[in-house]
Amino acid sequence: MTDRAGFEALDPCVHCGFCLPACPTYLATGDESDSPRGRILLMRALERGELPADDPALREHLDACLGCRGCEPVCPAGVGYGRGLAAARDLLVRTNGLPGAARFLLGVFRRRAAWRGGLAAARWLRTLGIPRALAGSGTVGFGLGMLAASGASSALGTRTGGRSKAPPARGRVALFRGCVMDALFRRVHDATRRTLEANGYEVVEVPGQHCCGALHEHAGDRPAAAELVRANAAAFHGRADFVVVNSAGCGALLKDAHHLDGSPEAAALARQTRDVTELLAAAGPRPGAPVPLNVAYDAPCHLEHAQGVRDAPMAVLAAIPKLGVRRLPGSDRCCGSAGIFSLLQPDMSRAVLDGKIVAIRDADPRPALVVTGNPGCLMQIGAGLAAAGLPIGVAHPVEILDLAYERAGFYA
Repeated sequence: MTDRAGFEALDPCVHCGFCLPACPTYLATGDESDSPRGRILLMRALERGELPADDPALREHLDACLGCRGCEPVCPAGVGYGRGLAAARDLLVRTNGLPGAARFLLGVFRRRAAWRGGLAAARWLRTLGIPRALAGSGTVGFGLGMLAASGASSALGTRTGGRSKAPPARGRVALFRGCVMDALFRRVHDATRRTLEANGYEVVEVPGQHCCGALHEHAGDRPAAAELVRANAAAFHGRADFVVVNSAGCGALLKDAHHLDGSPEAAALARQTRDVTELLAAAGPRPGAPVPLNVAYDAPCHLEHAQGVRDAPMAVLAAIPKLGVRRLPGSDRCCGSAGIFSLLQPDMSRAVLDGKIVAIRDADPRPALVVTGNPGCLMQIGAGLAAAGLPIGVAHPVEILDLAYERAGFYA
């Protein structure tokens, strides 16, 4: 059988239309070609050669897809839309090349020294307080708002550090640090380590890690994504029972590593990868001290749709005494971040985000924090809240559990 590179995942589609109400871009535009059903027709025509890869309409509608995969859980036929989209974008990039902005950004994240330097500069700017002071609704203001939102929420205070003394009875896990998470959300890595150790896991560090490659695969640069998967698979091979990830986008890519690289190491990486909330939920988790806050949980697309992890984050949050937690209405719908989509397609990204901000504004009770497990989502939602003038913070689930554990005296 001829290798169709992922297009075969689209074959079950019978054009029933169940996907339409689940598609954020279709809801934003009302254009059938901006829906999964319409895009599948375009992708089939691309594979068969009925549409050339440089067709402007084809590229417009496929470029406007968030890749959120919200269509997959509602599809009665089990269409693998995400795999088909990756195949189509790979073909488009091989034919047309990457657009200039995407080529530059993806080139930065392909080289560890480059992204470390660039994100270190962003972190320094954040420490000056300029992004928070100038966050707003314009293009520049929104971008600064995203950077500001990568900082710790004042609602959670500051952590004093320390480590758990619990015996490591549940196994050994290796922490995947990634790029954006390691540079802008290192506190989440610290919280991940502490909370896992408090629940009986031994956490080890693995040198030689790289960006996961999710940004590259989403943009159609499959060779770069495969190269990064191979490097990470080699680095993590044989190091632990599980590879723990606290970024939904990274986790989805690593769990799919075997589709990008056929090596035994990549297959092992895919089998061993777990989101941090999966491991914590499996452990119980220990409840800790009360945290009397109202929070709204918003599900990252690549955790809920791509990985199928729906209940674990809520189980972790529900274990914290006095924490009022509810799923945000429409939490299964994309916020519009989608990797570098918010930079390349800002108008569509903001149109998708608007509904999310309205849902947060109208929530009763209004939350003090919106909680989600992906860096792009945290930054996108945080910037949207700032632009709307809503004094609501954003945080990762493990940050709240970490606060509960510190208050309970679990850390020495």
